[in-house]
Amino acid sequence: MKALSRLAQLLTVLLLAVLAVLAISQQKAAAQTAAFGFEDVARIAQERARQPYAAAPSPLPAELQSLDYDGYRDIRFRPDRSLWRDAGLPFEAQFFHRGLYQREPVRLHEITPQGVRPLGYASDDYDFGRNPVQPRGWGDLGHAGFRLHYPLNAPGYKDELLVFLGASYFRALGAGQQYGLSARGLAIDTVGGSGEEFPRFTEFWLERPDPQARAMVVHALLDSPRATGAWRFEVLPGAQTVVRVQARLFLRAGERPIATLGLAPLTSMYFSGENQPHPGDFRPEVHDSDGLMVASGDGEWLWRPLQNPKRTAVTSFAVPQLRGFGLMQRDRAFASYEDTEARYERRPSAWIRPLSDWGPGRVELVQLPTPDETHDNIVAYWVPAQPPAPGMPLDFSYEIAWQGDAQVQPPASRVLQSRRGVGFTRLTPLERSGQVQYVLDFAGPALDALMPDAPVRAVVSADANGRVLEQVAFPHPAGKSWRVVLRVQRLDPARPVELRAFLQQDNHVLSETWSNIILPE
Repeated sequence: MKALSRLAQLLTVLLLAVLAVLAISQQKAAAQTAAFGFEDVARIAQERARQPYAAAPSPLPAELQSLDYDGYRDIRFRPDRSLWRDAGLPFEAQFFHRGLYQREPVRLHEITPQGVRPLGYASDDYDFGRNPVQPRGWGDLGHAGFRLHYPLNAPGYKDELLVFLGASYFRALGAGQQYGLSARGLAIDTVGGSGEEFPRFTEFWLERPDPQARAMVVHALLDSPRATGAWRFEVLPGAQTVVRVQARLFLRAGERPIATLGLAPLTSMYFSGENQPHPGDFRPEVHDSDGLMVASGDGEWLWRPLQNPKRTAVTSFAVPQLRGFGLMQRDRAFASYEDTEARYERRPSAWIRPLSDWGPGRVELVQLPTPDETHDNIVAYWVPAQPPAPGMPLDFSYEIAWQGDAQVQPPASRVLQSRRGVGFTRLTPLERSGQVQYVLDFAGPALDALMPDAPVRAVVSADANGRVLEQVAFPHPAGKSWRVVLRVQRLDPARPVELRAFLQQDNHVLSETWSNIILPE
């Protein structure tokens, strides 16, 4: 019996020793995982900022250089080779091949409990379709980008969730959405400089998710002739997918000054809409976004309907403190688009909310002419009033909510639609000359609570190039909204006119501010 007791004691000691070793191993693994993260990427970016920019050579094999659009599209990643599929993790990653427009390589890494390992290129991961290529001798080409998959809409299938592809572009989806507008890491001299510079995410580190993970973390290194930086993305999928962004930016010393530094840029498409129909198109509207929304720290909400201008138009909204801004797709009805393939009513809105103090600055909106819907022509971003000195870090953080039917709304009431034009009128041609009429519909909680005979008035103003001729507000007979009809005289057709309109009862503001620009003829 004493021998058995000693054996039991020995086994207990051995078991405790094994558990201790396992605990130490787990601690070491956790320490190794924590050993690489945002601060490490930031140190790399800061070191690069001290050196002149040097683009890495990135030759493509001749077989890939000669591919046309259809040939490049025929190269597909094999889903069974997805990163983490064999482990049954909730997230998976697939890669994009280099070629055609995506010629620059990015380097990918995985952060695991055992450390950081490279995710090198392997031609066996791809199906090259009908392309007569011999990829065995290409070596490690790197990747063009990657996408994350997650069961957004049903538990049995991993949908596309987020894509990083090209320069610093990325876009995400919430449940039931289809890809539309894109975000970027940084915009440099979109306007105001000697040509736009497109910073690139040149390297990514993907944190291996836990088996029960409901969020995914990606780190990225940004580089360009005049800037470097570290970015951290935490992706939280759902009905509205939220991407939390942490960034540290460094400007390179000795380079030409940056005219316009755009933080948290968004890029979208507006071809035609209720405010600008396209003749001959059976579709009433064609756009990924229909307006820019801005919320300032003083409580004002602005709505700027988008346009497809004849010439580039740049406007901005200066605010001492920013609560948020976004390019929104407010119109969610299929009947507004009638496009059974593009399904513009499913395109997400992107609402950006600062998570740190961005200080004073301006939201800038750039609208470019486009001949069709295949070109992005809308850009919006935040320009800080005081850019950082070369070599000094600029830290900022924010979140992007990719929203569908449930969207951020102003607390009072919002603009439902904005239509330019007139109905039947007896104005003479001389009276018509230079006059522009808008019909606006407002709806929301502040208006729902009013009686039809409430003393609501439209407050309309124009800049020095416009004279307001008419402004009237009345309850909409076909719904709970209120309609505003305003007419303005443009004094000089060669110059723009800035307009503002909102609803007010006594001294109480009942709606967001409709802010529009009549562009020069």
